[in-house]
Amino acid sequence: MTKRIAVLGLGALLSLGAAAGPVAAESFPSRTITIVSPAPAGGVTDIIARALAQRFNKSWGQQAVVENKPGANNQLAAEFIVNSPPDGHTLFIAPDGTFVANPALYPKLPYDPYKSFTPISGLMIINHGLIEHPSFAPNNVAELIALAKQKPGEINYGTYGIGSSGHLNMVLLETMSGIKLQAVHYKGAAPATNDVVAGHIQMGFVSAGATVQLTKAGKLKLIAVGGKKRIPQLPDIPTVAETVPGFEAVSWFGLFGPAGMAPDVVAKINKEVRDLFADPEFQKAFLERYLFQSIAGSPEELTAFIKSEEPKWRKIIQDAKIKVE
Repeated sequence: MTKRIAVLGLGALLSLGAAAGPVAAESFPSRTITIVSPAPAGGVTDIIARALAQRFNKSWGQQAVVENKPGANNQLAAEFIVNSPPDGHTLFIAPDGTFVANPALYPKLPYDPYKSFTPISGLMIINHGLIEHPSFAPNNVAELIALAKQKPGEINYGTYGIGSSGHLNMVLLETMSGIKLQAVHYKGAAPATNDVVAGHIQMGFVSAGATVQLTKAGKLKLIAVGGKKRIPQLPDIPTVAETVPGFEAVSWFGLFGPAGMAPDVVAKINKEVRDLFADPEFQKAFLERYLFQSIAGSPEELTAFIKSEEPKWRKIIQDAKIKVE
C-alpha cells in the first residue's frame, strides 16, 4: 500500500510538472487561438490574419479569431504579445517596421526585437506601387525626379505614419535620387491612398495590389513598382530601379509568438503556415490576387532576414535624422 501511494504521488508530481511546463504539440491547440493584427480591419495584416485563422480552424478544429490592436507603430500589439502566455494560443502578424524601424525610432520600446518574441515563419513580401493623382504631371520616375529637383520640398506624399514602410521607402528614394519631398503622415495606407485619389496630396508608396482597380478606373496613376523585377501581372509598369539602380520599395510580414514557446508547438504552427502558402488555391486566391510574394519558411530564416534588414534601415533613419515627435 505504501509503495502504491508513493507511485501515485510520483505520478501526480509528474502531472503537475507537465502542466507547469511548455505546452506540447500533441495538446496544442487546447483553446481559442488569437491572432493579433497591429492594423485596423481591412488592411494587409488583417487580411492575412483572417486567412491564417480560417486555416487553423479547418486543420485543428479549434476556433481562431483575429484581434485588431492598431497604434503606436505596432507597439500596442507587440506589447500585448510580449505579455501573453507563450503557449501558442496568442500569435502576432508583425510588419517589418516592428523590428527594423522602431528600434531606431524609439529610445524606449516595450519590447526587445530579438528577445521578446518567438519567430515562427515569414509570411509575404509586398511590392509597393508609386501612385500619383491623375492630374500630377510626371508620368514616370525620371520625370518625377526632374520636377522634384526643380521644386525642392514642394511635392508632397502620403505615408501611413512616421517610420512606416511608406515613409521610409520614400526617404530612400529621396536619398538615392538627390531630391527633397514633403511627407504628410496618416494613420494608415487607406486614408493616404484616399487623399491621393481626392487630390489632397500628390503621391505615395502603397501596396501595388491595392492600386490596380483604382488605376484601371482612372482614379490613380501607377507609374512604377518597388520590387527588383516587374510584377508579372503588371508587365507594362516599370520598376523604380530601372531609373534609380538598386532601389527597392517593399514591405514584409512575419508570424511571431511570445518568447519562450515550446519548439514542437512552433514546428506545428510553422508547418501549417507553410502548407497553406504552398496550396495552389491559396496562391491563386490570395498571393496572386494581391500581388504578394511568399517568404514562408523556417524560424531561423525569419530571424536571419530580420538581422540582415535592421542595420540597413537604422542607417537610413539616422542619416535622414527621422525622429518621432
